[in-house]
Amino acid sequence: MGKKQENDPDSEYGEPAEFDPQFNGPIKKRGCTDIICCILFMAVIVGYAAVGILAWLYGDPRHVLYPRNSTGWFCGTGPNKDRPNLFYFDFLKCATSVNVMATALNGFQCPTTQVCVESCPNDFSAVLFTSYSKRPAEVFNQSLCVPSIDLKTTNLRVQQIIDQELCPFFHIPTISVLGRCLPNIADLGKIPDYFAEVPGLPSSINDTASIIKNGTGDVVNGFNAREIGVRIFEDFASSWPWILIGLLIAMMVSMLFLLLLRFTAPVMVWVLIIGLLGAGAYGIWHCYWEYENHRQNSATISEIGFTTNFQVYLQVQETWLAFLIIVSVAEAIILLTIIFLRTRILIAIALIQESSKAISHMMSALLYPVVTFALLLVCVAYWGATALYLATSGNPIYRVVALNSTTSGCQSINGTVNCNPQNFTSSAYPDCPSASCIFIKYNDEGLFQRNIFNLQIYNAVAFLWCVNFVIALGQCTLAGAFASYYWAFSKPGDIPMFPLSASFIRTLRYHVGSLAFGSLILTLVQVVRIILEYIDHKTRSAQNPCARFLMCCLKCCFWCLEKFIKFLNRNAYIMIAIYGKNFCVSAKNAFKLLMRNIVRVVVLDKVTDLLLFFGKLLVVGGVGVLSFFFFSGRILLPGSTFRSETLNYYWMPIITVIFGSYLIAHGFFSVYNMCVDTLFLCFLEDLERHDGSLQKPYYMSKNLMKILNKSNKTAKTDRKKK
Repeated sequence: MGKKQENDPDSEYGEPAEFDPQFNGPIKKRGCTDIICCILFMAVIVGYAAVGILAWLYGDPRHVLYPRNSTGWFCGTGPNKDRPNLFYFDFLKCATSVNVMATALNGFQCPTTQVCVESCPNDFSAVLFTSYSKRPAEVFNQSLCVPSIDLKTTNLRVQQIIDQELCPFFHIPTISVLGRCLPNIADLGKIPDYFAEVPGLPSSINDTASIIKNGTGDVVNGFNAREIGVRIFEDFASSWPWILIGLLIAMMVSMLFLLLLRFTAPVMVWVLIIGLLGAGAYGIWHCYWEYENHRQNSATISEIGFTTNFQVYLQVQETWLAFLIIVSVAEAIILLTIIFLRTRILIAIALIQESSKAISHMMSALLYPVVTFALLLVCVAYWGATALYLATSGNPIYRVVALNSTTSGCQSINGTVNCNPQNFTSSAYPDCPSASCIFIKYNDEGLFQRNIFNLQIYNAVAFLWCVNFVIALGQCTLAGAFASYYWAFSKPGDIPMFPLSASFIRTLRYHVGSLAFGSLILTLVQVVRIILEYIDHKTRSAQNPCARFLMCCLKCCFWCLEKFIKFLNRNAYIMIAIYGKNFCVSAKNAFKLLMRNIVRVVVLDKVTDLLLFFGKLLVVGGVGVLSFFFFSGRILLPGSTFRSETLNYYWMPIITVIFGSYLIAHGFFSVYNMCVDTLFLCFLEDLERHDGSLQKPYYMSKNLMKILNKSNKTAKTDRKKK
């Protein structure tokens, strides 16, 4: 193959690489590449840091993390540290205006007095007209009233307290949802009959229940987030040592699988191929058996005609004859493909074995995914914190609102007067005792607040760019290390010291710009995909069939483009790690090299994907099944202090182990996949650069040379490339 390419210098995909007597692995003397993109990336990082600082200065995540009472204080922190729940006096006002959960999460207040309480009330209580003559301490619950009133010493009457909303005139059983005391829907059918006689409530208890249910049914219907969270936390607290053991087993199995591939890869590949052919042969036999049975005692397809019951078609001979032809053709194609591509399959197996051998000489490479994971975790944490602080930036604006606008003296209060809830007193409005200072919105009049949306977009785009850059850094670092292994003429003697560290330092020193360039291209495509998804989500109900078809085509095209760019970037980073060229030149050289060997690329890619898929299936499936039997109590350890009966949700540790096992297996196998791709490109370069002569000896392993019927003409054991 190499001879044929050398005789065709005008190939559509460029000329083969020429022999360079000075080349012996990743270039040591190199310069900085794509400097302009490096400067741009650094400027974006500086701007990203500035956005984070501004968000930290102006934002206050307590608006989202903690509920706020009518006086502007947060529940569960500060002076209300022992009162973490927010109680609504007249919940009917909340239910008839907006959805209270959506309102509370955005920081808006419901038009009724709200106080911080230690625990949500869990009983029915209401103030009847006959109770107006009693002392306030005999009617109201002090813990549910505003802190400014003392029921034992106040001179106000019961009706005055109700009119000024200093204490609630009724309450029903509630549950705590994200710190808000919301009605318990299950108890609405138990409302006492005397609620129909309470002044201020509907005359029918069914109407009262209906208003509350319609306002909060979609929020609290059988859901208690905090209680579930506490139970899950308890499960993790009691089972975390066993979860770590399960993840450790997943790590050991992944490492063992990769190291044993040098011995088991040929057997596994051929077993899978034979299994595929065997499954096809069984399909042919089964289709023929069904065809023979239905040919004698069933109707033909012409007698049945068209029907929507597809089970009927399985009872006619023509259906099984079509299946027989399709399966037979597919079996023949697979068999002929294997026969004609057997040499390339052997090359793929040899490269997989060589990759396992390379990893065994560089065990530190298996730990590099931990570095990538840590950097990605930093990116995600910074993005989340910045988005949260940006969303809560701007001081809250409070205005005077009449809670009972039907009173004659409250007509002039229209919600345009600003106020401070912490020092507001209703005595300033003697004609309107229900006047209250409530939250309206966040201040959006400043320059920073007017550009919150733009800053959120900047935060998202910078986050995607940083994530793609971190992944690119890992790929280029591993490629440089594995290329040092391949181009070592005498292995492992010629492998440089600390190849992974050297490759990491070399990449950061010279190629930040190239990695930023490649990751920027990928980020732009991902941004377009996000925009398309957003447009599709917003206009889905209004789209006609043609628009849906066009949107589907656009999404499919950009999905394919993203996959292609990821593939091209991956191979470009390998060429950058080896030759130190800029991104465009490296991408062009990698693409042409792969296109000159497209059949080998396809075979290696599919064989590697098949092996790694079964490897992940082995790790995740095996550890998942083991964790299921353990955490469900089917496996008992003698003398163990852990018992599955103590778990509230035994499936949570199982899901954690399965998800963690997948991340671990993916991390290990991504290193292996990068090793295979790097050695493959080096192998193709080796074939084009060298011919096995004394001046141009091959660097590939003896197994690869044996498969290709090649050899080095004169083997000199003392020859070393420097």
